[in-house]
Amino acid sequence: MEICPGKPYPLGASYDGYGTNFSIFSEIAEQVDLCLFDDSGRETRIALPEVTAYCWHAYLPEISPGQRYGFRVHGPWEPSAGNRCNPAKLLLDPYARAIEGNIRWNQALFPYRMGGAGDEPDRADSAPFVPKSVVISPHFDWGDDHHLHRPFNETIIYEVNVKGFTHTHPDIPKAIRGTYKAIVHPVILEYLKELGITAIELMPVHQFVHDHNLIRKGLRNYWGYNSIGYFSPHNGYSSMGSAGQQVREFKNMVKILHDEHIEVILDVVYNHTAEGNHLGPMLCFKGIDNASYYRLEESDKRYYTDFTGTGNSFNVGHPHVLQLIMDSLRYWVVDMHVDGFRFDLASTLARQLHAVDRLSAFFDLIQQDPVVSRVKLIAEPWDVGIGGYQVGNFPPLWSEWNGKYRDCIRDFWRGQDQTLSEFASRFTGSSDLYENTRRRPFASINFITAHDGFTLHDLVSFNDKHNEANKEGNRDGESFNRSWNCGFEGPTDDHDILDLRARQKRNFLATLMLSQGVPMLLGGDEMGRTQKGNNNAYCQDNEMSWYDWSSIERELFRFSTRLIRFRKDHPIFTRRRWFQGRPIHGSTVDDISWFTPDGQEMSEENWGQGFAKSIGIFLNGDGIPSPDKYGNRVFDESFYLLFNAHHEPIIFTLPSKKWGRLWVKVLDTGDGSFSNDGQTYSSAEEIEVGQRSLVVLKRVVPPITRRTIISVSADNDQVQEKYSGRQGGFRPGCEALPFS
Repeated sequence: MEICPGKPYPLGASYDGYGTNFSIFSEIAEQVDLCLFDDSGRETRIALPEVTAYCWHAYLPEISPGQRYGFRVHGPWEPSAGNRCNPAKLLLDPYARAIEGNIRWNQALFPYRMGGAGDEPDRADSAPFVPKSVVISPHFDWGDDHHLHRPFNETIIYEVNVKGFTHTHPDIPKAIRGTYKAIVHPVILEYLKELGITAIELMPVHQFVHDHNLIRKGLRNYWGYNSIGYFSPHNGYSSMGSAGQQVREFKNMVKILHDEHIEVILDVVYNHTAEGNHLGPMLCFKGIDNASYYRLEESDKRYYTDFTGTGNSFNVGHPHVLQLIMDSLRYWVVDMHVDGFRFDLASTLARQLHAVDRLSAFFDLIQQDPVVSRVKLIAEPWDVGIGGYQVGNFPPLWSEWNGKYRDCIRDFWRGQDQTLSEFASRFTGSSDLYENTRRRPFASINFITAHDGFTLHDLVSFNDKHNEANKEGNRDGESFNRSWNCGFEGPTDDHDILDLRARQKRNFLATLMLSQGVPMLLGGDEMGRTQKGNNNAYCQDNEMSWYDWSSIERELFRFSTRLIRFRKDHPIFTRRRWFQGRPIHGSTVDDISWFTPDGQEMSEENWGQGFAKSIGIFLNGDGIPSPDKYGNRVFDESFYLLFNAHHEPIIFTLPSKKWGRLWVKVLDTGDGSFSNDGQTYSSAEEIEVGQRSLVVLKRVVPPITRRTIISVSADNDQVQEKYSGRQGGFRPGCEALPFS
């Protein structure tokens, strides 16, 4: 076989139409073997002849797409110094574009001898038990596909697991259920379009590993937060059997979703890998250059610093680790056409030494990168280390999962005291968290539920977690869920309880879609999906987690679709800029005002009443300060929102004529209605809002049948008019004036 020197960059396996260049970084290596495998599994080893700036490389003219390969790294075995080279262990390419096969758990996967102190190397060959990296062809016909760049304030995110979303759908062929191909099956596309979401956020699709301890229990890593290949689409989600075809299938999925105007956001896990702690397997990074890729304890480098609760933390302070992360992100944007990323446990990536630093090197690189800085960037702003909870502290480019929004809205609707003041802030985009960094309301990714925790159905059905199926004695998962079972734990036939639960689900969904910020809907919440009280179903790759398409709550789904359409139809709920007149408490402002149930504007004393659970909110459609993308002034109808989280009905008095003469009901979560029955409510009139319900009123503007303009002042703010027919008001700045 002809072996040429090749090039140190790009890293990984790069096919150019004639042959393949291989390159791998290792600062500690003394020799690196490229291992090629034929269809029968026979191995050919080639010592890479060149090393440039710690990158070992070669070019092989005869190697083409479909070739399976791996590496073996020769070097020091010194666990106390953090070095764990063991050439008996076949290693995945950190830059592999595709990975074939799965781990077969065996003692040979572990680099140390069992039974000892873990300091003696194990010499058994791991090649028969590990997946193989695969050379791929970069060619794909994208046609005219491009990134959609939908404005963040107009985005509605739908979080799903690739497998669970489609695995039981009866109208999808069994051969493709649970795959990338199934995501774009016509029945799924029609469902997503009818629902109205604009972006699908996929739980991890980087190649991941099913943990050894889960396999021994008969479980699997369903969520996928156990990455080992940051450039490879997970092969378990592919319907194609041939090596490397998961890349083509993933690209085709993105292309079709873009055709339907749906963006693709990836949940990425760069904070840790599947290799675990010092007792974990050797699959890739640990054997290539352990001390470079991982954070190690300064006092004893045999052990790993763990900010993630998974055994290790990626060493983002090392330039080659930062390079790998940035290369991976650019690859998924440029080559795979994804539209954004949600970063799991993002606080870990911000840690320089130990403290979380919002000016860390990782954020500097993101800020400066001309590719990655232009897509949607979402942080999960916490980790499990000291000082890891960083909601509101990420840099200006970033949006964040707003955990404070989740907690506050849950508390509000379950009737907790002392929530009204914070509720006002969360409902209007959490300016207290994001405005001081000049971010906009869409910095807040609002959510009630996510993959981690109860589903919406379970949030209103269980007070306590029920994680026995995880086989950890119900010790895992969050114990304080801010949930409420509405009077009975779990399934029940009690009509009153079921009615209350249905109403609570509508309350949560309506609040989410009417709040400023970016709503994220947990996939399945719109159909009433349950996990039977399990709030940590990461290991439940079964009916507990899969979507049950045979038991959709049709009324809830219809309510959800109409609610999303309502949000999209009214720019008052998707403002790009903050409401004015801070502080909002007690202020008189044009674009938003707050009222007590008796129709009086809220005072500071009212905000301080901890027992208060009801409020009226006026949103002025004439007061939207941001023009559209073409520079046109944006107008909307005005609304009055009546929130009643009290356990009894509340009589609300509508505010004075200053805010509107006539109102009509357009939404009531009490019965789930969106209809306008024609009944109007006048200013100062009373209206009853049911227990734990939300009512939305729309201001009625009387029609103008004919108008004569007598004079217009120079600044267009004073107009003398004469009307025939029913009179209405004139709005300065209105683009279309009917002259007669």
